[in-house]
Amino acid sequence: MLFLARLLFGKIIVETPKYEVIKSTSNYEIRKYLPAVVAQVKYSPSQFNGDKDGGFKLLANYIGVFGNPLNKAPQKIAMTIPVITKSSEKIQMTTPVVTKSSGGEGDDKEIVMQFILPSKYTKAEEAPEPVDERVVIGEESERKYGVVKFGGTATEKVVEEKVGMLKECLEKDGVKVVGEYLLARFNPTWTLARFKTNEVMIPVE
Repeated sequence: MLFLARLLFGKIIVETPKYEVIKSTSNYEIRKYLPAVVAQVKYSPSQFNGDKDGGFKLLANYIGVFGNPLNKAPQKIAMTIPVITKSSEKIQMTTPVVTKSSGGEGDDKEIVMQFILPSKYTKAEEAPEPVDERVVIGEESERKYGVVKFGGTATEKVVEEKVGMLKECLEKDGVKVVGEYLLARFNPTWTLARFKTNEVMIPVE
């Protein structure tokens, strides 16, 4: 009950990605993130009745969130936060994931959703092999982002405003944007809105 209460009130009690703050202003931070191992799944929302976060269950099953882990060890893997969604379009998100879209048209663009695995995994081959062939293990290299943090529910409208504001600030300060934004959410969907933590992250040079 205490564990659930902490989540309800937005308490962060699991591992988060490690990074170094390179620059901090009143509007944003520039961060350098360490390399990471990820589990990812590629799909179209139509495969999950239009649900753009439909890949979440596949990844959650891989690490054993809902029961026995669907990997060949078999081995439970701790979940980390935030959930990160990479996208060139407006995509709603859920907890610990990375999602990015590419190709396609309209609401059925291809999405890549990722879970960042615990830092004890430093190479892709160290992570347990998935049972479901749709889940793929990969690596993220060192990367830099311009980041703005905000509370509440990360609706499409709010995210769009934060992305626009962050891009404007980065451009004003001469920071070169080199990719599409990411949305990082640190809490389950049922955490009380006023206690939620979110971040918009934009890759920079």
